[in-house]
Amino acid sequence: MHLRTMTKQDIPAGLRLKELAGWNQTAADWNRFLDASPQGCFVAEADGKVCGTATTISFENKFAWIGMVLVDPEYRSQGIGTKLLERTIEYLDQQKVPTMKLDATPQGKPLYEKLGFVTEYGIERWVLKRSPSADAKTPKPNRAALSAGQLQSILSKDREVFGADRSSLLRSLREESPDFGMGVWDDGKLHGYTFGRRGSFADHLGPWMAGNSSAARELLDEFLARSTRESLIVDCLTGNPSALELLRTAGFTYARTLTRMYRGPNDHPGNPAALCAILGPEFG
Repeated sequence: MHLRTMTKQDIPAGLRLKELAGWNQTAADWNRFLDASPQGCFVAEADGKVCGTATTISFENKFAWIGMVLVDPEYRSQGIGTKLLERTIEYLDQQKVPTMKLDATPQGKPLYEKLGFVTEYGIERWVLKRSPSADAKTPKPNRAALSAGQLQSILSKDREVFGADRSSLLRSLREESPDFGMGVWDDGKLHGYTFGRRGSFADHLGPWMAGNSSAARELLDEFLARSTRESLIVDCLTGNPSALELLRTAGFTYARTLTRMYRGPNDHPGNPAALCAILGPEFG
């Protein structure tokens, strides 16, 4: 087994691994990782094929995200995941990124703790399964698309909430799924916003930011109206009980727990109290 830098020629192999894991990413998501960090994504090879992956994205060099840590089931329990993580940490240390973050599953959390990661806060994945209907196949009428000025206002707010600029990533999401880019204003003041993406089997809402429960409800209702998929996913912060209640009321059910973790100083935590849901475990 050896490690090397991932390239776009490896995207089919990455898709194979995420399918084996039952994850929701698409080729467009793999392209986002590689466009954002062409030297910071890695694969493990064994027996002539890719058997593991790990990705990184640096946000203004304030902190970096580690994601897509995948290992082929046939090659697990051989330390491949650990070696991939160690390689991402080594790379980010070389880039002098002071802080690394990730969202850990319960199975992965002990490994991350051994590598120096500590808990920041909890996240829960909630999933909605709805029956197909003729009405659901056609999006309902909705508010007009975001103007350039509105989008810039949202991106500025997101930098404050997230803790760093990720505008290029959010612009990419909006270009692919413009109907999921939404904002709520009152007297010119931004009270909430969302982005989203169409995954391989489900539409994923996030980030979902709201300053009050009314804005949170309006954005969630609009997302439900705009999505035509039978399966929808939201990764909600456990510290936001009103958002969790909105998901329950809308028919979402709890699926799994994640833990946001960081390694190094957490000097740019953003404002998680304003978040209902994250973009996704692979992006932050």
